[in-house]
Amino acid sequence: MTQSQYLLEMNSISKEFPGVKALDNVTLKVRPGTVHALMGENGAGKSTLMKCLFGIYKPDGGEIILNGSKVEMMNSKQALDQGVSMIHQELHPIPQRNVMENIWLGRFPVKGFGPLKLVDHGKMYKDTEKLFKDLEMDIDPAALAGSMSVSKLQSLEIAKAVSFNSKVIIMDEPTSSLTGNEVEALFKIIDRLKKQGVAIIYISHKMEEILRISDDVTIMRDGKLIGTWLASELTTDLIITRMVGRDLSQRFPERTNVPGDVLMKVENLTSPLDKSFKNVSFELRKGEVLGLGGLVGAQRTELIEALFGLRAIAEGTIELNGKQVRFKSPQEAKKHKLALLTEERRVTGIFPVLSIQENAAIANLDRYTNSLFLLDEGKIREEAKRSVEQLRVKTPTVKEQIKNLSGGNQQKVLLARWLLTEPDILLLDEPTRGIDVGAKFEIYSIIADLAKQGKSIIMISSEMPELLGMSDRIMVMCEGRLAGIVEGKDASEEEIMRLATKYMV
Repeated sequence: MTQSQYLLEMNSISKEFPGVKALDNVTLKVRPGTVHALMGENGAGKSTLMKCLFGIYKPDGGEIILNGSKVEMMNSKQALDQGVSMIHQELHPIPQRNVMENIWLGRFPVKGFGPLKLVDHGKMYKDTEKLFKDLEMDIDPAALAGSMSVSKLQSLEIAKAVSFNSKVIIMDEPTSSLTGNEVEALFKIIDRLKKQGVAIIYISHKMEEILRISDDVTIMRDGKLIGTWLASELTTDLIITRMVGRDLSQRFPERTNVPGDVLMKVENLTSPLDKSFKNVSFELRKGEVLGLGGLVGAQRTELIEALFGLRAIAEGTIELNGKQVRFKSPQEAKKHKLALLTEERRVTGIFPVLSIQENAAIANLDRYTNSLFLLDEGKIREEAKRSVEQLRVKTPTVKEQIKNLSGGNQQKVLLARWLLTEPDILLLDEPTRGIDVGAKFEIYSIIADLAKQGKSIIMISSEMPELLGMSDRIMVMCEGRLAGIVEGKDASEEEIMRLATKYMV
């Protein structure tokens, strides 16, 4: 392939952070009108490479050639001006502003002259409406961003990236929060963009997606380039082997837990006002992994947040160890040995500017307070180090800021946080979202080991293989109602999907 056939070349890119060589002479060459998948485990350097392209990081070495000319991306605005846009994995909208203001931020249309220039809200609304119509998205331009679901916010970010008319669009885990229909709509958008000569750099851990929509696949490992292949030459097993550097034929660990007596009993649980979930009843046994399946909007998150005292309950009862309880706050739930790992680790999980040890200790500060009501930093550091070692968190030190870790390692620190509270029940909301296959197996192993120790786990997952591979039983919700509970060994994808759509009109 000659040089003129590449729209983008990143040659010998290197980037080093304190104690970590994130990129080691990585080369990426992207053809126009193609989807170029960028794959690797968490921590492989994919996002770092893209942040170098988008001007968030300045490379320590190497060059970037765009449209045949050498360019330097000193900041994101410069990247956008050069025709490169990026959909970030973690969503950061301005929640107090509406959809159209989020899309056109920094480039509002104006009317008037000189000092009398005003934002032209009418034109902005029409431009946004046209953008959504072209993309076949059903979103109200005037809706407040803070009131929207994660899947709608993901669609908003996709629309924003397209609105820049870029020649290179980076999509970092764009389907992690989308419904099946929204994923199909995104693939149609990608197909239209390809026909216009746009190059898509697509980061995802979903193998089926990669093999379906990609033209080329580049695989990275430990900050180094492993190679680039035509997607048609690859299989799922081949990709996984090249990503992790070893055969990973076993996707789920062997489960040796034996569920025991009923630990929690929930009867006719109903939320107030909007009644987002209605008359939900189930039992959770000691040492059991209870999978919680359903489509986006099934109210699974709302249900477990209510169990944890984050949402009010209008009707129904919760029994714990045979005694009726009702948690008015997470603090009460924690005292009764419950823990909640939230879906959005960046938004409701980590404290990005704090260290690993501070993030691990923050849910359990009473445990580290001495007689003078001062925190015992030595004890915090000691327990954080032990947790980091047990969960195999990749970090040079527990004093490292958690924002510098990969997604999978951040998730392990959040698990460590809750395990330090010594819970009996763990509520896990999409625990492997945005995590690669290698890190997923490690999270699965931790879950399986906890169940073997007698911990009870409710695990929300939108990934069917994960539900089937990890659950002793699977509870499926649809439209806020319990659609059914099936034994894990008897469950099938068809049965889960049938239940997930049971009450849809």
